[in-house]
Amino acid sequence: MQAKLVAEGTTVTYVVVLDQGEEAFSALTDWAASEGISAAQVTAVGAFERAVVGWFDRAAKDYRRITVDQQCEVLSLIGDIAIGPGGDGEAEQSQPHLHAVLGLSDGTTRGGHLLEGHVWPTLEVVVREAPA
Repeated sequence: MQAKLVAEGTTVTYVVVLDQGEEAFSALTDWAASEGISAAQVTAVGAFERAVVGWFDRAAKDYRRITVDQQCEVLSLIGDIAIGPGGDGEAEQSQPHLHAVLGLSDGTTRGGHLLEGHVWPTLEVVVREAPA
């Protein structure tokens, strides 16, 4: 393991509240880019009317999509935002990497990388910016 202290002091914290009907992953991606977020920690709670999480299949080098086609509680959503390569030769951009555990009405859960989440009624996201 390697570790390095890069800065001491107060971090900048944002609270981002998404509205009913917004798609969470793309909304957070767009917001992070507009704010110029290059390194941050993310946590959130709320609910989705439907969502897609993914399990990364190393052999296929792609996500196996797990569709949650019902209302679900966001029991845990954690991750980060970092600068990554843009698609099709575009400039680097802010990219969320989020993991979610979603609670269903029967008490079971679904979890994985958040690929898509349609907010209902709200999603409250805390973003703690860190020095890049």
